[in-house]
Amino acid sequence: MLSRIAENLFWMGRYVERAENTARLLDVNYHAIVEAPLVPGARELVVEQWAPLISIIGDEVGFRQHFERADRTSVPSWLAFHANNPSSIRSSVTRARENARTLRDRISLEMWESINRAYLRLAQGVSNSFEDETLHDYCVDARETSHLFFGIADATLPRNEGWYFLKAGQYLERADNVMRTLMVRYRQYRGQEPVQRGVESHRSIALLKSISAYEAFRKRHHTSLEPYRVAAFLLLEPEFPRSVRFSVRQLSAMLEQIQLRSPETRNDATHRAGWLSARMEYMRDATAVIEHEDPSLEMLIDDLAGISNAIYAAYFRNDPDQNQRQVQVLT
Repeated sequence: MLSRIAENLFWMGRYVERAENTARLLDVNYHAIVEAPLVPGARELVVEQWAPLISIIGDEVGFRQHFERADRTSVPSWLAFHANNPSSIRSSVTRARENARTLRDRISLEMWESINRAYLRLAQGVSNSFEDETLHDYCVDARETSHLFFGIADATLPRNEGWYFLKAGQYLERADNVMRTLMVRYRQYRGQEPVQRGVESHRSIALLKSISAYEAFRKRHHTSLEPYRVAAFLLLEPEFPRSVRFSVRQLSAMLEQIQLRSPETRNDATHRAGWLSARMEYMRDATAVIEHEDPSLEMLIDDLAGISNAIYAAYFRNDPDQNQRQVQVLT
């Protein structure tokens, strides 16, 4: 497969998944603030919850170039539709659609139609400000776009190299998002004062919902929403499709299939992904990561970045012009 085609498919998977993840964070955060419990001191605690979203996405420097403070107006604007944010929902959908446009002969007609319709709704003609209800509808539309797109891909794409590159991009982006969310949200619980512990369960619910994991967690655990138990579920739950362990396992499997179809390509992407997957599989519990930080979440995120770089070196570097356009988006 040509490196340009492989890269476009890989990044198309990442962009669509990124749009869904960002939409979920925005929508859940808005409702978490509205539904915050009325306890002494809670108002101040809740108001601060917009700023962590910028840390999760990982572009605080870019945000500060356009806004002075993180609040209910600036953060949704930056994450939903700001043209200078390469990770905004609008930018992600636009980039996914552009990649799909160059792959009309490689993807199904239904896939192209779904992403093109999403582009017209979510990227074209969108106003520069949202009412609260409009923001919710916009985020729901972005989430459903992702579900529809990957559902159509699952039903219509042949299981060849193109399929595996698309899914590798999706699972790499998903694992990265979950770990970044945990890195920011879980550490907010440390050293809490009694007033802060009063909103602990509320925040745990918001964390789970932001990764679409609340119902799955409740079906697995019927106890209280302890921060450690929530973090452990999102990291190591083997059967939940959005946990880090599950996503890394799937990423490793996708790269193994690509390697089988391209045995002449020498790379360490498959080795890196297999090693990280084995590390997650044989981890006894989440204490090593979230308490002892050995490895830390930062180290695991760096491991994912190393896999992404190895994929780039093995399969995409033969098309320098295309690579330059895609690499501008942070891993």
